[in-house]
Amino acid sequence: ENSKVVLTHDVAQRDNLRVGRYDGIGAVVDHLRGHPLFGHITLTRSERSPVAALVAGLLDGHG
Repeated sequence: ENSKVVLTHDVAQRDNLRVGRYDGIGAVVDHLRGHPLFGHITLTRSERSPVAALVAGLLDGHG
């Protein structure tokens, strides 16, 4: 009662590139989306260094 779980995750920072963007956290979001006890937000602004942003963009095919 009166408890919550907060998960933070960056789908661009993953160890196994073979799973793509659909990793374990992505599965949780997809399965729980719309449930009254679940909330999800996506932050779109990057606070990464220029080098980290470049590498993430290259891995995602946007660099």
